[in-house]
Amino acid sequence: MTLLPPVSRARRAALSVILCAGLTTGLASCGEDPDKGTNGIGKLSATEIENRAREAADAATSVRLSGTLVSKGGTYRLNMRLKEDGGTGSVTSKDDTFELLRVGDDLFIKADAVFWTHQGDGKPGEEPSRTDAEAAGKLDNKYVKVPQGDPAYKQFRGFTEMDALLDGLLGMQGDLSKGARTKVGGMRTIKVKAEDGDGGVLDVSLEGEPYPLQFTRAGGAGVLTLGEWDLDFALAAPPKAETVDYGRQLPTSSD
Repeated sequence: MTLLPPVSRARRAALSVILCAGLTTGLASCGEDPDKGTNGIGKLSATEIENRAREAADAATSVRLSGTLVSKGGTYRLNMRLKEDGGTGSVTSKDDTFELLRVGDDLFIKADAVFWTHQGDGKPGEEPSRTDAEAAGKLDNKYVKVPQGDPAYKQFRGFTEMDALLDGLLGMQGDLSKGARTKVGGMRTIKVKAEDGDGGVLDVSLEGEPYPLQFTRAGGAGVLTLGEWDLDFALAAPPKAETVDYGRQLPTSSD
């Protein structure tokens, strides 16, 4: 029997390097710690990662939330800056784009005349009456203060409630598992996936605080990006000259 010649230590080392490079293209190199330079949550279980992300979000004082939200009422594109005592930003639906501003319990909507025509009693597709058009024209691109008793108040305020919005959007149900490591907005993240229920996929930051940075809702119900955590911003009521009291200008909006 002919024995194969022994492989030298140098050749074995070279072969190891070649195999390592071939097997890890696009991944961490052989022996490299994927958690090096991170906040360490990648070593935790999926449930622990989700808990840490929720704790970070609950402790935060502000956030920017943007992306698409699909609900029974339709599809909305959000770009909102939120904090505990209010929020500001824009919401786009199928038919309208409008700005929202909430300072404490005072809620303001800013939109064009077409938006306010839709809020009247006319049916979709109908030409507004002259009276409706004139009334809507008075609200064109003004900050309209919505009375708390108006049916629209609760609906629109929901887009400015930081805690309630995050609780409703980031809820994950079903068995959780860890997914791939990737990047969101240049930040390294790790995915947490819910296998069943209304879970979706949550991307949690591997850098600094383990904030949620992106949430892909289950069933194609939208993708939301979260950023500017704990970055404060000015929030003040608009000038009186640019404000109209909705309750005194138009009848209450239709449901």
